[in-house]
Amino acid sequence: MSVHCHLSLLSSLVFQVVLVACWALNPKHSQSNRLALASSPHLLRTAMSMSTSIQSEEKGEGLREQGSLLVSNMHKIGLSTDESSNLRLLLASQSPRRREILDMMGLAGRFTAEPSPLNEEELQVELSKKKFPPRDYARTLAERKAHAAVDVTMAKNDGKVTLIIGSDTIVDLCGSIMEKPKDEADAFEMIRRLSGNWHQVHTGVAVYAAGGRGNSEEELMFSFTDTANVKFASLTDRDIESYIASNEPLDKAGAYGIQGVGGQLVERVEGDFFAVMGLPMHRFSRELSKAINLLDI
Repeated sequence: MSVHCHLSLLSSLVFQVVLVACWALNPKHSQSNRLALASSPHLLRTAMSMSTSIQSEEKGEGLREQGSLLVSNMHKIGLSTDESSNLRLLLASQSPRRREILDMMGLAGRFTAEPSPLNEEELQVELSKKKFPPRDYARTLAERKAHAAVDVTMAKNDGKVTLIIGSDTIVDLCGSIMEKPKDEADAFEMIRRLSGNWHQVHTGVAVYAAGGRGNSEEELMFSFTDTANVKFASLTDRDIESYIASNEPLDKAGAYGIQGVGGQLVERVEGDFFAVMGLPMHRFSRELSKAINLLDI
């Protein structure tokens, strides 16, 4: 083959490479480029593959830049005593376990905790009459707890955005919802039913945004239910009585606390341990980070 032929072939190959690269970097390129590529299915497939790869890498870079977990957005949440902070967190709960989980997440000093003004007993009766599925029941309780605290927050609106966190945890044994026991006898019966069996723990979480300059309406940022499967050991009556004597079960759904003495009753957990404790840390971190990014504070 002559030198002239070699040069012609090389020029053609260089043109094809440049054409493919141009398409990959800008799929909405000129009509002439599209027509040229359409004449060669192999080149078109190569260009489209390169374009998809580049777009995926750019998207991945964007996610890495922004961060998908709360730890990447912690700097946007000021200390609860910092008047200059534009974003505040309010935990609408009196649960020491949820406060502990928020502290463990690095939010110590960055949130305030106040019990929700919601009348939970009335709502529980209302939801029971409507025969809500357990997962929906937990999420609805969380939403209503958070929403009930909105009015209090809006009343003292000072131009700051407050994210109001509501959460509720229930124990579900074969579709039967277990709330907190009424007394020691009720606690004994609950634990005896759980003994030797698998059950589910559903924790509902909801976050409302309230306040901010020129904003007189609240917005539900997200709500979800996280479920863990829990297996209890086979317990003797003496085991149950001794646990109740610790006074730990009386303020806990299902009459046990996995993070305390009640952890001895549990053989196995499938799912997020923190969902059983009262606030699913990983999913909450991911959803709260997404909400903060949407607020663009």
